[in-house]
Amino acid sequence: MAKTIESPCVSICQLKGNLCIGCGRTVDEIRHWKAMKRPEKMKTVKRAEERLKKIPRD
Repeated sequence: MAKTIESPCVSICQLKGNLCIGCGRTVDEIRHWKAMKRPEKMKTVKRAEERLKKIPRD
């Protein structure tokens, strides 16, 4: 199991409200990413993936 969790950032940083439509994270999640412990990062990545599924793509 990997020790580090890679950021889900895909360098498409566009905010729509409080949500990045590139990675699916909230502004707070992005801001606190480096300070998060591994379990919190894993939960954040999972939530971000679920959010991205709900974003309509053009």
